[in-house]
Amino acid sequence: MERKIKVGITHGDINGVGYEVILKSLAEEGITDLFTPVIFGVPEIAEAAKEKFSLSNIRFNIVKTPSEIKEGRINLVELAGPNPELHPGEVRKDAGESAAAALERGVEALKAGEIDVLVTAPISKEAIHSESFNFPGHTEFLSNRLGDGKEATMILCNNDLRVALLTKHIPISSIPEYITEENLTESIEKFNDTLKRDFGIVRPSIAVLSLNPHAGDGGILGREEEDVIKPALTKLMQKGIIALGPYPADGFFGHGAYKKFDGVLAMYHDQGLAPFKTLAVDGGVNFSASLPYIRTSPDHGTAFDIAWQDKADPTSMREAIYLAIDTFRRRKAYEKASENPLKKHVQERPEH
Repeated sequence: MERKIKVGITHGDINGVGYEVILKSLAEEGITDLFTPVIFGVPEIAEAAKEKFSLSNIRFNIVKTPSEIKEGRINLVELAGPNPELHPGEVRKDAGESAAAALERGVEALKAGEIDVLVTAPISKEAIHSESFNFPGHTEFLSNRLGDGKEATMILCNNDLRVALLTKHIPISSIPEYITEENLTESIEKFNDTLKRDFGIVRPSIAVLSLNPHAGDGGILGREEEDVIKPALTKLMQKGIIALGPYPADGFFGHGAYKKFDGVLAMYHDQGLAPFKTLAVDGGVNFSASLPYIRTSPDHGTAFDIAWQDKADPTSMREAIYLAIDTFRRRKAYEKASENPLKKHVQERPEH
């Protein structure tokens, strides 16, 4: 019998909606028949959440290390150190420290092969920021811990739309300096590889958005489209990568042009995420692509304004879990299909 995929889940900021969306996602009947959940968190707070949200059907297998987890159970790996105090809706440093500890523990387990994929509940960037956690967000942290020198590609996706970002958590004023042929080429090549490897698309088509309004209007509103983006796309097409554009962002989403493409590359954070979150509603997922490991997250934040009020929708967390599982399987299938058949034949040939 095939071993179930082990899904690691970090608890995020305890004062947000993390525990609510995690436990509601795992409360479905028969969930442990599909995969083995491994939460990195605090047992007392998990139990408090279970009682608060009337999820009496959940039973935790509380362990000290991932090596003790059991199939058929909802496992909870207890974090070391003092427990944070629960103060729903508040930004607190002890909650940030606990969120960082869960991330570090989850990454360790992922690298050690104790879990197969990692799903992260939302963090508060203000609460978690410290000398030891000096990152703008999850994506940069995971690039540092898991990237082996490579930067993760931030992709927001659902069943109909996949949006990647050229730049991520940087000031608007700094964006133009990142619009270079080198950065564009690298980002599109990584996006193209992800669409094939992780989403199972044989020959992806990618739409590239412009930086300036109206795609620069022939250089009147900015030169980035004419001097950088178009030349980069021409060279990529010569390599066999279908990357078209640049398209003005407003009409592209407003007229539904995104439906004709397998992926969309946005120049900056809000250009891609604002329309995506509008279109995806509650079912969007944040996927850190281009890493040797698989990490997903719901596409919403801590939602402090509704924390611990039984108002949070678990759809995005549930979709993040299922995308991580599906991506793990697709990546395995892609790697198997991409094996060198000649090498395999030589390895399997009997010795004389």
